[in-house]
Amino acid sequence: MLEHGAAPPATDPSPTPPPGRGIGARLMRRKPVDRLVAEGGLGEGGALRRSLSMWQLTMISIGATLGTGIFVVLGEATPLAGPAVAVSFVLAGLTALFSALSYAELAGAVPVSGSSYSYSYATMGELVAWICGWCLVLEYGVSVAAVAVGWGEYLNELLDGTIGVTIPASVSAPLGEGGLINLPALVVVLLAMVFLMGGAKESARINTAMVVVKIATLLLFCAIGFLGIKAGNYTPLAPLGVTGISAAAATLFFSYIGFDAASTAGEEAKNPKRDLPRAIMLSLLIVTVLYCLVALVAVGAMPWQDFEGTEAALARIMQDVTGDSFWSVVLAAGAVVAIASVVFAVLYGQTRILFAMSRDGLVPRVFARVDARTGAPRANTVIVSLFCGALAAFIPLGELANATSIGTLFAFALVNVAVVILRRTRPDMPRTFKVALFPVTPVLGFLFCAWMMVSLPGVTWAVFGAWMAVGLVFYFSYGYRRSRLAPSEK
Repeated sequence: MLEHGAAPPATDPSPTPPPGRGIGARLMRRKPVDRLVAEGGLGEGGALRRSLSMWQLTMISIGATLGTGIFVVLGEATPLAGPAVAVSFVLAGLTALFSALSYAELAGAVPVSGSSYSYSYATMGELVAWICGWCLVLEYGVSVAAVAVGWGEYLNELLDGTIGVTIPASVSAPLGEGGLINLPALVVVLLAMVFLMGGAKESARINTAMVVVKIATLLLFCAIGFLGIKAGNYTPLAPLGVTGISAAAATLFFSYIGFDAASTAGEEAKNPKRDLPRAIMLSLLIVTVLYCLVALVAVGAMPWQDFEGTEAALARIMQDVTGDSFWSVVLAAGAVVAIASVVFAVLYGQTRILFAMSRDGLVPRVFARVDARTGAPRANTVIVSLFCGALAAFIPLGELANATSIGTLFAFALVNVAVVILRRTRPDMPRTFKVALFPVTPVLGFLFCAWMMVSLPGVTWAVFGAWMAVGLVFYFSYGYRRSRLAPSEK
């Protein structure tokens, strides 16, 4: 049954492999776009509530993107690019922009919670959709744990600067890294879980408040850091040349991961066809401007050579400029809020992706169960939070955390392909946003993603291959036979 008296969906004319017993035909079965949209929000025992405005959707994407990257990544990228690190941020932003345009078109045309998983299901078939969804589990789920670990480090810095004590290593680091359990990382994940269980509207309000705090923190840094700018710090602009700028851009690209988070809220947006594309593009613009502004101030206030091995460069600059440790404590407090908001927003996205996969039968039905009172997938939220919390608390993530990058790039590449396919198979489909310079833009988006994937080290590819192998075993042992599309083919 469709909600709000909506008209029945039109027949989806997109071609699909004919029903058959062959495994190839079953792996290529596609879910019609109109069916995806018609099922939007429907879960086991209830439905998600459409309560999110365009502003709240934008804050979700900013919340998932703006955090650990800008507070930590300057120490890694500036030694490569020198004062031209702001140019590297622009190049990385342009790379993200190609995929963001494709996300915006698909989010407006197929406004559902599954993000690139659902887009792949509608255009490239079930197996590709499963692989994409499994990559998103890697991108969202494991990155929650990785970011939570970073939150614990900033919390220690804040405690040291305020009350002069720190959390002992035995309970602030996982096994193998000098501790028994990373308690702060576990705590921030569980706090996010509690807030998310209240429902999308309440969660969005909390997320918006945290995003406002972290934007204010970065603007405060820019205002204070501006007082310490020395023109000589900007020369030479690119000491390592174009090679250094491009190498830094490849590193900085991963600071943009998360802009697609708004697309996971497609079934809880008030006006998804209009608001999702706007939220995706606006969030990317705001994040890029902030990154470039912070980078310009930072390299102007501190010689680029001094960034080498500095994880807390912004806090150091604040203290050097003012001569007072108070401002570095303020920045640490802002970083604690900033990173917590990333955990919060990314955890939200993960639960909604699994919600969509569960509704399609590819993962257990418990992930699609909706609480009638709050309109939130509470069981889903608890399971995902406990899993991510356990990863953050007990396991040194190492290369598994690094593999989130390759999983993200793979999902981005598929979105660019999906835009091209849907334009060919559904040219007359209503679209509230269209990619400019089609098909050049999605092709460039795909090529940039492929280039960055190839540039990743071999060990990351090995971890990614192992992750994919586990995913395929799960799919063929569970999802392949329980897919909601399977009964119609018997």
